[in-house]
Amino acid sequence: MRHSIFSIATVCIAAWFASASAVTAQEKAPATTEKGDLQKKYAPIAERIITHVRAGNDSFKKMEELCDDIGHRLSGSEAMNQAVAWAKKSLEADGMENVRLHKVMVPKWVRGRESLTLMKPREMDMPMLGVGGSEGTPPGGVTGPVVVVADDAELKALGDKVKGKIVLFNNPMQPFDRATNHAGYGTAVKYRGSGAELVAEQGGLACLVRSVTARSLRSPHTGALRRGDKPRVPAAAVTVEDAELMARLAARGKEIVVTLKMEAKMHDDVPCANVIGELRGTTAPHEIVVIGGHLDAWDVGTGAHDDAAGCVMAMEAVNVLRKMKLIPRRTIRVVLFTNEENGLRGGTKYAEEHAADMKNHVAAIESDSGAFRPLAFSVQCEDPARQVRALDEIKPLLPLFTPLGMERMMAGHGGADIGPMAKHGVALLGFVPEGSSYFDYHHSHADTLDKVDPKILSDDVAAMAIMSYILADMPGRLGEN
Repeated sequence: MRHSIFSIATVCIAAWFASASAVTAQEKAPATTEKGDLQKKYAPIAERIITHVRAGNDSFKKMEELCDDIGHRLSGSEAMNQAVAWAKKSLEADGMENVRLHKVMVPKWVRGRESLTLMKPREMDMPMLGVGGSEGTPPGGVTGPVVVVADDAELKALGDKVKGKIVLFNNPMQPFDRATNHAGYGTAVKYRGSGAELVAEQGGLACLVRSVTARSLRSPHTGALRRGDKPRVPAAAVTVEDAELMARLAARGKEIVVTLKMEAKMHDDVPCANVIGELRGTTAPHEIVVIGGHLDAWDVGTGAHDDAAGCVMAMEAVNVLRKMKLIPRRTIRVVLFTNEENGLRGGTKYAEEHAADMKNHVAAIESDSGAFRPLAFSVQCEDPARQVRALDEIKPLLPLFTPLGMERMMAGHGGADIGPMAKHGVALLGFVPEGSSYFDYHHSHADTLDKVDPKILSDDVAAMAIMSYILADMPGRLGEN
């Protein structure tokens, strides 16, 4: 992968000037046409955006500042406060309008020192990561025999045999399906979220979970516990390799004993903020298209794919439109949400505090699946009939995105942070990149900037800029009659 902003040859810049669709510095929106003409209407604009972005943009520079200079940024941490200040300053430097901080109270969980040691049948340190939100252990840790189960059914079948034991959930994540661009995350993640409660119910000492990834180089992957009032035991993620090791030992009847030490602690909620800025529309500035991602990241790696990339795509998409003097009829509002990883407080708070104005939110786009090749946009509407209409309207737009490698428009999830807007009738879109390697890095020390290709990131920016411009400029609202 290349690690610097790339440039396109002079011929591409010349083509930009030669384009018959060139827009003057004072250009506003094209003349209104029927929805059926959207592809024809916006094709010249999309072509210009792609050429402009590929000729050079600031997306990778922003990624360097956020990932390399600030690093991991869990909600409630000083690094997250630095990220909020950086984002506000960056949006202001880009010339965004109405830049502001939207205060949100967020949970503060501190990992502290932690370790896992195999004591029997031999002594060995095991890489691990405490599961976010977990309880800590006593200062001396907890030591106990390990029982290995695949799922909750096997756990329940053990009954009282779980008492005084440390339980390992060895539930593999299924390999990535290229045909559907689908990973088995939703099934495998169950025990990371609820395992600590299930083990506590049966008197266990602690919970170990196989990291939620299908490929591993002995890297543990963290994530959040499900929040609730039930008693829980300390929980930690182990690597795929060590989960398999313990499963093999158990199958041979070997006694497995481990010592788990965790200083993890949940503190009182602390103030943080969503970061907001706007590209104000020309003739309908009160109508809003939200685009964004979440600014927080787990306290390992630097959150490059999850989700610095989503934030930077939104920031730079609007920066590109501003530089190109492409000002749509409606306002495009960049929202960089806080606390998606361990609470979703930012997205929930935004929807709550803007409830009275949700009638003016016409659409929202979220990017939270990494900076890989653009593959699709997914569409989600609360009203099934509207979702069908919305998808029918954006499917003809696909040729505008095929130069970026995009393959389809589809029904699907919009995003976690924008999800609370759905019940208010807002049309939600998710940016869907090719996902074969996303969960290799997800929530691990490996989610760092060297995994991001600047050229692909630039194409992601172009895709976000084109779709947000169309939604903010098109006649009528997506999916409405």
